[in-house]
Amino acid sequence: MGMGSDMYRQQILDHYKNPRNYGELEDADIEHVGENPMCGDTIKMFVKLADDDDTIEHVAFIGDGCAISQASASMLSEELRGTSLEAVREMDRDDIIDMLGVELSPMRIKCAVLAEKVAQDGIAIYQGEKDVDETTTE
Repeated sequence: MGMGSDMYRQQILDHYKNPRNYGELEDADIEHVGENPMCGDTIKMFVKLADDDDTIEHVAFIGDGCAISQASASMLSEELRGTSLEAVREMDRDDIIDMLGVELSPMRIKCAVLAEKVAQDGIAIYQGEKDVDETTTE
């Protein structure tokens, strides 16, 4: 591990200790919750869409859990602004790992992708393609 990975670790800790876009959105178009039962992580995402009903205008989240899950939610909340719903649905775990910038064990990958999965399921519910009360990484 070189200097780069230390920089990413510091970025993860910063997002964990000082999460961006933390809180609830009262007028959210999309609201969904999920958990990673193996680690005890929970995340609830709130998405406000632009007037075109396709572009993400604002994202917020609340949650509790390990540094990886909460930092990932914070970082993702910044990344998703201005993104289309389809682009979010096409994201995969590699996009999240690249965003975090560190190698993760298989157990930690579930922590890292929780916010992504919650956002994707929330969009699928909004678009009438899915009907689940809660997303889980299991």
